[in-house]
Amino acid sequence: MRVGKPVKAVPQPSCDYCGSRALLVRYGDEPYPYRGDQGPLWMCTDCQAWIGVYARSKHNLPLGRLADARLRDAKSKLHDALEPLVAGKVRRDGVNAFEARAKAIRWVATELGFDPVPPSIHAFTPEQCEEALRYVEAFVEARRAK
Repeated sequence: MRVGKPVKAVPQPSCDYCGSRALLVRYGDEPYPYRGDQGPLWMCTDCQAWIGVYARSKHNLPLGRLADARLRDAKSKLHDALEPLVAGKVRRDGVNAFEARAKAIRWVATELGFDPVPPSIHAFTPEQCEEALRYVEAFVEARRAK
């Protein structure tokens, strides 16, 4: 019998696309989508949506909500567009890349009037990612024109 604080149950996210429960998969499991070990994932095997787990998380906390191929692609493009701005902030202000990236995401979300402001890119919808990508690209083009 355990005495002391109760152990919290492992969070098991539901899929936003089909509603089924996600499974925790690791490298070597059959549905694991990556060729190498990228860490554990929460995955909906029905619609192939997945999300990673916070590094060193004892309870396998998901990074956000499950993402299908369209959302993963949109988030990847937005990350790629933000990276030059993040690198510039790191050089200019001496902050670490995680802080600079978080500030860049909050800046874009605030400028575009996302309500509530998503805490990270993991909370963006595909439409928000595409709108943010257009905004960042226009911002970079305007700075180059000067």
